[in-house]
Amino acid sequence: MTQFATPTSLGLNLRVGELVEVRSEAEILATLDDRGELDSLPFMPEMLKYCGQRMTVHKVAHKLCDTISRSGMRRMDGAVHLAGARCDGSAHGGCQTACSLYWKEAWLKRVEAGTPETGDAVTPRPSRPLLPLLEVNSRKEPGPDGEERFSCQATELLRAAPVCLPLKNLGQYVTDVRSGNAGAFAVLRTFLVQVFNRYQSISRRVLPRRLRIRGGLRWGWLKGGAGASTPVAHLGLRPGELVRVKSKEEILKTLNDDLLNRGMGFEEEMSRHCGRTARVRARVDQCIDERTGRMLRMKTPCVILDDIVCGGVYNANCPREFVPFWREIWLERVEETRPA
Repeated sequence: MTQFATPTSLGLNLRVGELVEVRSEAEILATLDDRGELDSLPFMPEMLKYCGQRMTVHKVAHKLCDTISRSGMRRMDGAVHLAGARCDGSAHGGCQTACSLYWKEAWLKRVEAGTPETGDAVTPRPSRPLLPLLEVNSRKEPGPDGEERFSCQATELLRAAPVCLPLKNLGQYVTDVRSGNAGAFAVLRTFLVQVFNRYQSISRRVLPRRLRIRGGLRWGWLKGGAGASTPVAHLGLRPGELVRVKSKEEILKTLNDDLLNRGMGFEEEMSRHCGRTARVRARVDQCIDERTGRMLRMKTPCVILDDIVCGGVYNANCPREFVPFWREIWLERVEETRPA
């Protein structure tokens, strides 16, 4: 299959809140190469169910945080996140990471308010011209021991977003505001946090401890206090239960020096939710390792919570909105009062 230029490849310059329609499978197929990708970004089987649907732009995905090589922020061109469109992992071994899907603007068309939906948009067509191509490319070569390995948008983001965005690139913050991703105050706040964290990183390398601000910690002031061996708790939480995120001080006592508990990280963004109550959405048993494509099985209990995502407040307003994983030891049940 040869990718060719079409009118769909022209940028739409979408903004947050705009209404779009996901193009048909045949139209999307025309934009993809032999790997089922556009600009190295895969179109995945989990996205097929949205073809023909009208959806709202939730965030403009002009940048992303690199969670594979930890290189910082990277630039993405011509892509958005759509409201409510998260990967359900159905074509990737049941991965439960629930990533917010990336949509190239070439896969979408702008819809003017008040335009009636067409029959094709209301009734999905039974033909699946894209499915065979996408299913083949959802797998990598097996590992050395024959272990199944997966390929998805998350595992291929370094190819889809090859250019790093340094702190001094001020254009990214202008785009944050113009696109509607964040307000001017939020952008200024996150910029100052990044400047402070950069100073802290330098101070840890060149200044004696007594001259560092709070020991050179990043903004959020997280420092693990559990030592090499981290504790564990089993609450047996089930979907629908109400829980409260413990205080920052309580959680820090469960983390090692690398802010890990049994291999799972607790980050500054998560600490913003300390003290908040939320319902358990699901238990997490497995997720794909973005670096290798291997499926990781959870040995220690872990859950995700309703309506809690990473807001990028301490990380350049990254629009990826990860769904954080929570160890049960970081949570406590909340008894609900029942009417008499």
